[in-house]
Amino acid sequence: MSNRTFNLYCDESCHLENDHKQFMLLGYINVPYNQLQIHKEAIENIKIKHNFYSEIKWSKVSHSKFAFYQELTDYFFSTDLKFRAIIIDKHKVNNNGFDQDFDTFYYKMYYQLIYHKLDMSSTYNIFLDIKDTLSKWKVKKLREVLQYSYSSIRTLQNIRSHESIFMQLADFFTGALNYNLNEELVVTAKVDIIERIKNHSNHTLDCNTTKSASKFNLFFIELK
Repeated sequence: MSNRTFNLYCDESCHLENDHKQFMLLGYINVPYNQLQIHKEAIENIKIKHNFYSEIKWSKVSHSKFAFYQELTDYFFSTDLKFRAIIIDKHKVNNNGFDQDFDTFYYKMYYQLIYHKLDMSSTYNIFLDIKDTLSKWKVKKLREVLQYSYSSIRTLQNIRSHESIFMQLADFFTGALNYNLNEELVVTAKVDIIERIKNHSNHTLDCNTTKSASKFNLFFIELK
């Protein structure tokens, strides 16, 4: 594959209609295809340095693992890796007004996440985390929604998070945003990581970044 091929690893948080969380988040990590092995080895070395041998997950951020997650955050911001997320206020979802169900709305949001940042002169491999027994159907439906051209999107498939360190990284950053927006900020290690992300991104994490922001791009979608 060419130097203009990118892998997108997608994760979601609070994406269920009735989970009593205000904000739904969809996010991805963008990895240049020709740098996959470089970043994988670098992150594995950080894990070894900190005696961290489990799956990278936001839910596992704690005082005892803080040094690892701190260095992981610093590594991301020092590289060509990119993150993008869209954030949806579920209180403003009006499915009846658009004669749709929540599943249809969900796929429309994935379209917003992925399609508008695609460079049609590049090619993409897109991976979604397997969440449940419906994951295979979700990928089929997303193909239909995106109506993608194989000249742009080469692959769109499910993988399990333990199979990809980049899917785990997507979970980490999407989880951080979710914690900042939806949860009480009571875990010191998590609050400190969020502050580190704010400092690196030079952003408050509670509103849109500029549209042109490429390293850490946030879009709080305004529903009509």
